Amino acid sequence: MEQQRKLVNVTRIPIRWGDMDAYGHVNNTVYFRFMEQARVEWVEALQVPVRPGGAGPVIINASCTFLIPMNYPGTVEVRTYTDAPGRSSVQTHVEMRIEGDDKIYAQGAAKVVWMDTQTGKSVPLPDHVRKAIA
Repeated sequence: MEQQRKLVNVTRIPIRWGDMDAYGHVNNTVYFRFMEQARVEWVEALQVPVRPGGAGPVIINASCTFLIPMNYPGTVEVRTYTDAPGRSSVQTHVEMRIEGDDKIYAQGAAKVVWMDTQTGKSVPLPDHVRKAIA
């Protein structure tokens, strides 16, 4: 049974001409940039500073399934969802659509782990982050 997912962020990103590849559609690597930008905006909205020497979010895996090619011009809507948080991590899921179109063009996921950047060890999710995603 699929866990209950919570919508935590919606990001809109314009497709740039240079995002396309020789086949005339958005290159597969760009989808990971779209997911990265959405994740950064979500973390910033949680008021989590990303800085060397502190604790913060890192991803330990990322995946993307490409369902329908995206093309220029257009605006990608990236919807980020979370599963229930663990001790030090949360599984995120994304759906990418073209603004104005309800079809899902791509689906992705990334596991986000809170880490002490000095020790390289996982640490518990901050209370305010846990509260926001629980």
